[in-house]
Amino acid sequence: MADAAVAQAARSGTDDVRPLVRVEGLAKHFDVSPPWLTRVLRHEDRTLVRAVDGVSFDIPAGRTFSLVGESGCGKSTVARLVVGLYNPTAGEVEFDGVSMANLKSRREMAPIRKRLQMIFQDPYASLNPRWRVADIVAEPLRAHGLMTDRRAIQKRVGELLELVRLSARDGEKFPHEFSGGQRQRISIARALASNPEFLVCDEPTSALDVSVQAQILNLMKDLQRELGLTYLFISHDLAVVYHISDYVGVMYLGRLVEWGTARDIFRRPQHPYTRMLLDAIPDLEMSGRQRIPVAGEVPSPIHPPSGCHFHPRCPFANERCKAEEPKAIATPAGGKVRCHAIEEGRLTEEVVQHALGRD
Repeated sequence: MADAAVAQAARSGTDDVRPLVRVEGLAKHFDVSPPWLTRVLRHEDRTLVRAVDGVSFDIPAGRTFSLVGESGCGKSTVARLVVGLYNPTAGEVEFDGVSMANLKSRREMAPIRKRLQMIFQDPYASLNPRWRVADIVAEPLRAHGLMTDRRAIQKRVGELLELVRLSARDGEKFPHEFSGGQRQRISIARALASNPEFLVCDEPTSALDVSVQAQILNLMKDLQRELGLTYLFISHDLAVVYHISDYVGVMYLGRLVEWGTARDIFRRPQHPYTRMLLDAIPDLEMSGRQRIPVAGEVPSPIHPPSGCHFHPRCPFANERCKAEEPKAIATPAGGKVRCHAIEEGRLTEEVVQHALGRD
């Protein structure tokens, strides 16, 4: 009962829309130990990287939940766990009420597979350079047995290319004939071929120019409205996350430290790490507002700090932060945050001003 209560407390604040995707207590540990004989000779134990460490959140149908954080915090690992590319060490992923862990065979997975797809970060590497675009986009149609007639497949491929603002005639070309933004549109068309309800987007705009990023994000928002899509969006760019998200989860060293609605995360951040990430955004209005920079470097995930993983870089940490892992507590806006300073009421405006050196 206590474990169930903790898991429920760790969920993101959502509205009345049913959750299409539910992640509970998700963990993934990678064994990076030296060979067995080497460990025996050196008298060493196994070495594990806790890439994801007890992550829980819900994604309502038709909405976008974004994971944001510095490189190496576990965002992309969560994405691969959600679509089944990795098997979790602990926890589970539910899709439309069905636990992915209960699907043991390819036959059982098939109905779920076509309902969720992934868009990868690099449009240069995710497309087969030897295939024509029409064959790339048609691959899910053939793989899932959705269509067999050649003319029907050709017609559907043309519709998908036009849906992502390309021409049906582009199907005769090869990927190298397109720009980076156009290649990502092809990747999106391929992902939409099986009529999915849920798309996992692993930094789909990070390899693109800023102007092209905006075009792809606008396209994704338009497709979400037209097709009722649900997104898990992975990014380290807070400007991108602000543009596309309904909900935001902030990750640090494999854990969610704060999550809730995008509006509240950006307007009223609670966790010191969230505040520092937002302070790192350039002040285009030149308001002169004092900022708290993110000091130090991300610790090694092989030997993470005890207690709150963020305490070596946090100006508000005390002895409890060093010894005890913080639990999820509710924020005034209805989200969740893991922070002893907030729980104890230590993160007051006076304390923040003192950290800024303005007392």
